[in-house]
Amino acid sequence: MIVQLLTSFTGALGFCLVFHLRRRYMFAASLGGLLTCGVYLAAASIWSGILLPTLTAAAFAALYAEFLAWFMGAPATLFLIPLVPGRPLYYAMYYAVQQDMDLSADFARQTALYALGIALGASLVWALADMRRHLKQNGFGN
Repeated sequence: MIVQLLTSFTGALGFCLVFHLRRRYMFAASLGGLLTCGVYLAAASIWSGILLPTLTAAAFAALYAEFLAWFMGAPATLFLIPLVPGRPLYYAMYYAVQQDMDLSADFARQTALYALGIALGASLVWALADMRRHLKQNGFGN
C-alpha cells in the first residue's frame, strides 16, 4: 500500500512536470494524486467491485481540485490529476491482439467500469460546484 501511495505521488509529479505546472502548484497537485489513491484504496477495502471505489476516488479528486482552486486562486484543472484505467485498458488491448476475446472482453468491461466511475464521480462534484457558484452569483447563499 505504501508503494502504491508513493508511486501515485511521483506519477502525479510526473504529470506536473510533463505539463509544465508552476512550481508553486506542484506539491499540492502531487499530494492530490497520493490522497486520491489513498481514498481509492480505502473505498476498495469497504466496497467490492470497481465502480463505487472509483466513483468515490474521482469525487474526492474533483473536490480536492475545487478546494485548491479556491484556496490558491488558480483553475481547478491544474490540480485535477486524472485517474486513468491503464492496467485494464492495456490488458484489454493485449488480449485482443493475442486473439483471446474472452479475456479481452473482461478487461474491456473493467475499463468501462473504471471510466464510468471516473466520469460520474467528477461530474457529480463539478455539477454541485457549478450550482453553488450559480446560486452565489444570484444572491442565494454566502
